[in-house]
Amino acid sequence: MPPKTPRSTLAAVRRRIDRLDLDLLRGLNQRARLALDIGRIKKQRKWPVFDARRETFVLQHVMRANRGPLSTRAIQHVFQAILCECRRRERSHRRRPLV
Repeated sequence: MPPKTPRSTLAAVRRRIDRLDLDLLRGLNQRARLALDIGRIKKQRKWPVFDARRETFVLQHVMRANRGPLSTRAIQHVFQAILCECRRRERSHRRRPLV
C-alpha cells in the first residue's frame, strides 16, 4: 500500500465530511417533517405555532450537550436558524421539500 500523502489524506477527510453533510441533511429534513406533524397537531387544537418555553428548552438542551469544538454561541445560532425555519414551514403548511 502506498504511503498516504497530504493530498490523499485531505481527500479522505473531505469524503468523510461529504458523507456527514448528507447525514446532517437527512436529519434536518426528518426534523422538519416532525415539526410539520407538530404544526398539524397545533392547528387542530388551535394552539399558536410559536412556543417560547419549548424553544428555550431546545436551545438549552443542545447547548448543554455541546462538547465542542463549536462554541455554545455557535450552537445557539445554528439551532435558532433551524427552529426559525421549522417554524416558518409550520406556518406555511406546505408539504414540498425544504430548499
